[in-house]
Amino acid sequence: MPDPDESTTPSIHQHLARSASEPSRRRLLLGATAAAIAAGMTTTPSTAAASSATSNVAIPSPDTLPLTGGAEFPVGLFWPPHPYASTAERFAEIAEAGFDFVISGNYAGDGNIFQHQLALARDAGLQMLISDDIQIRNMARWFSISDNPADFLSITPAEAREFYTRARDAYGPYSSLAGFNFYDEPGPGWFGTLAKALAVSRELAPQLLPYINLFPSDDPAYYRDFVDIVKPSLVSFDRYPLLSEGREDANYFHNWAIVRDAALRGDVPAWVFIQTLAYNGHREPTAAELLWQVNISLAYGAKGIQYFTYWTPEAARGEGFGPALITVDGKRTSRYSAAKKINTTWLHQVGRELKPLVSESVVHANETPLPNGTVGFTPTDLVTGITGQAVVVGTFRSRDSTVKDRWLLVSNRSHSASTRATVVVDPAKVYGVDVFQPISKSYAGLRGTGVPVSLAPGAAALLRLKVR
Repeated sequence: MPDPDESTTPSIHQHLARSASEPSRRRLLLGATAAAIAAGMTTTPSTAAASSATSNVAIPSPDTLPLTGGAEFPVGLFWPPHPYASTAERFAEIAEAGFDFVISGNYAGDGNIFQHQLALARDAGLQMLISDDIQIRNMARWFSISDNPADFLSITPAEAREFYTRARDAYGPYSSLAGFNFYDEPGPGWFGTLAKALAVSRELAPQLLPYINLFPSDDPAYYRDFVDIVKPSLVSFDRYPLLSEGREDANYFHNWAIVRDAALRGDVPAWVFIQTLAYNGHREPTAAELLWQVNISLAYGAKGIQYFTYWTPEAARGEGFGPALITVDGKRTSRYSAAKKINTTWLHQVGRELKPLVSESVVHANETPLPNGTVGFTPTDLVTGITGQAVVVGTFRSRDSTVKDRWLLVSNRSHSASTRATVVVDPAKVYGVDVFQPISKSYAGLRGTGVPVSLAPGAAALLRLKVR
């Protein structure tokens, strides 16, 4: 997520990885010299050293952690109300819109403010991931963690534990604390220190979620190395596909495909940020485009959705952000109502169905030419055809190998037009097809081997194939 609070520039790796149509906001602000400095600050121990330093610390299953665990599908936001607007009414407004957690930001960098917001979140039934706490920044961002006192700008593992202990003890008494945001968009040279930082977190507070959000990138090695070195509890990334003049980011699906592969490689959930506002060559999303981002992400296996942003960053920053869900002066936009409808009438319900399942495949059907990085539909032993207009189909299986059923999320490829498609199944293998009904949170059975699907712009349908 382009962090409105970020005071450093992106690394050269990030600059090369971003789409040419997506200029870095921070690079424009601070210039190439600062970018080179930031890119150079990647002196960390080797992968082998990082692995050795963290090998004795147990890694909790994501199923046991806040947000990644439990039955509920996590829906979060970044850039919440600023400190002066952090009131019980405002946090109730967040919960009313169907959000489950808040990632702190918007000038909330003081421990007393964090504690105030944690209390508000607790009372509203929300959880929080704390960003920008000085103790966590010292142990995971500003300094590397090293046993060698000669290393430049480094702290020892014992000092890292002391920093983390201070943060844990300051905020741990609040039941709304889900965990800490250790680093937003790290370069690959920082993975060794992040591995050590997460080991400290798991040693001292295994019940908290250690959170890191990654760059958008078209380089599979970036995400693969993150999974292999850091051993994260989830893979979160941001890429905003809705460009000006009605264009789409040509590599959006490619980025999703490699994130999906990395999350499966690490057997951890994949999370994504969706775009809620206009900025730097990106357009203001419609309600259908918000829904489209959500459903495409679900088809690609997302186990958590985050909105960038909730509150609108102020114009005085000079960054050109348009109105998000809430304006700078606190007024609801049409996107607040759209997000509320998506979250409360669809995302939570279908997300609860998909969260425990494993992404098995994702294909684009009836689309020519195929977008970069995508896979076209070919018949399988269960689904022999998908006819009609363009759809994106994610197939999911149960973790229980004795369950033969499959789930298909059929998402409209278009965010501007309705579409119709028919999913044809093999009756020798599939003895029934059920369609998920979000209102009743139940499935309704259909007859026949051809299942018609009619989708509004950006919409999706969840099918369950009952396999013999």
